[in-house]
Amino acid sequence: MWREIFVVQVPIVEKVLRTVLVYATIVLLFRLSGKRGLATLNTLDFVVIFLLSNVVQNAIIGNDQSFSGGAIGAATLVAVNAGVNRMIARSPRAARVLEGRSTTVIEDGRTVPDAVRRLALRPVELEHAVRMQNGDSLQEMQRGVLEPSGHLILTLKPSEQGATKSDVTLLLARLDAIEARLGTEGSV
Repeated sequence: MWREIFVVQVPIVEKVLRTVLVYATIVLLFRLSGKRGLATLNTLDFVVIFLLSNVVQNAIIGNDQSFSGGAIGAATLVAVNAGVNRMIARSPRAARVLEGRSTTVIEDGRTVPDAVRRLALRPVELEHAVRMQNGDSLQEMQRGVLEPSGHLILTLKPSEQGATKSDVTLLLARLDAIEARLGTEGSV
């Protein structure tokens, strides 16, 4: 019994290589599928993710059903992922290759049709994202950029932006100047 639990039944190098190859394949598949990413998963996306682990399980473990083999596979996945994340953090080129680039999907209050079509986004999803970020409509947006992480970064048109501290300070200074003028004119 203990032998089946702890003795690795596939050479360790093969187990590590299998895990790295499956990891690379899944990264490539997700990279090719677009940047909707984890920020906008729908029900069908969840189904794919749940089934994906089952589909690639045998490719990672091979004929090895041991605990040790599973632990080696898990440790390899975590180590490779940590290494890739460090590489992305240090290298803008690696980040661009593995994660992609930002894509403008809203420009001057309108969707960018080619970008929206290429990313398989529906206009209703963009409108929902605008409302989730306390916007009222797409027309208020100067620009909307979909980041490689799947987050939509919105910039309001200048006419839609609220007053800044410097705007308020300037307004108060002008009011003080008006009051001072009225005070000197009123006493004459």
